Amino acid sequence: MGFYILKRLFSLLPVLLGITLLVFGFLHLIPGDPAVVLLGERATPEQLVAVRTQLGLDKPLLVQYLAFLNSLFHLDLGTSIISGIPIADELKVRCPATFELAIAAMAIALIIGIPAGIVAAIRRNSWVDNLTMTGSLLGVSVPVYWLGLLLIYLFAVNLHWLPPSGRISVDGGFNFQPITGFYILDAVLQGNSTALLDGFAHLVLPAVTLSTIPLAILARITRSSMLETLAQDYIRTAKAKGVPKFWVVCRHALKNALLPVTTIAGLQFGTLLGGAILTETIFAWPGIGSWIYQGILERDYPVVQGGVVFVAIAFVLVNALIDISYGFIDPRIQLR
Repeated sequence: MGFYILKRLFSLLPVLLGITLLVFGFLHLIPGDPAVVLLGERATPEQLVAVRTQLGLDKPLLVQYLAFLNSLFHLDLGTSIISGIPIADELKVRCPATFELAIAAMAIALIIGIPAGIVAAIRRNSWVDNLTMTGSLLGVSVPVYWLGLLLIYLFAVNLHWLPPSGRISVDGGFNFQPITGFYILDAVLQGNSTALLDGFAHLVLPAVTLSTIPLAILARITRSSMLETLAQDYIRTAKAKGVPKFWVVCRHALKNALLPVTTIAGLQFGTLLGGAILTETIFAWPGIGSWIYQGILERDYPVVQGGVVFVAIAFVLVNALIDISYGFIDPRIQLR
């Protein structure tokens, strides 16, 4: 097992190297000049040349890429061109926000999607199955930005049940100081029930919006995997022996149907970490996604490069953990 884990981690290096090359290349294809963004349209040519030289943008792209790799090798993600804040410091603040949102969205997807897929498989071709499949089709079809704006209009503007944006109320009338950056966890650690409820209220709409696609995909994958497992001989044998249907489904079928579900769940969680740009922008959620989006608009190369590389590392590590978990989920799988 230990040898497999090391081999799996080393196999990630070419993937990460390819990601850095793609990010660097595509970023420099975007029209615009960071020097113009920094100095403004009225800057003189001499001033623009001086800033480009200071930022190293006057060097050949290959030299800039090698310098970028050298900085990554020394765990230096650089400094924002616009704000002057080190990328590592920005990530410390924004990473917990994105992870908190992604975890909440994934929890909703798992809690609803997997049971819905199981019930749809057990009640195949019934109205429950048809309703589940129709709902999953809508879940992957409805644009996230449209759903987010609709939820804001309904629950924040009209009903005034939930806040429309942000992570916590600025003028909530309670004393709250973040410890870990995960506001829900921090509120629990401080025993601050008011901050806890306020944090949950701010989390509901963006988490529901972000969870729709993984929820729909998990429901469909769970249904498909359960149908395949329920058709196996050992399931029919268990039924013939008089094992209660509940135990047949939970102890025999579900455990063996979990492998593809686990794979998709891991992929979807990794996607949520990097694909929350629209959701974070709509709900003014101060996470990595909205930060990268702002960096693209401002041609802030270090922000985009550092943010994307961090998300890529998180994504491949999550999938590596999913691969390693196969041996624990199904002992028949030998990890070598």
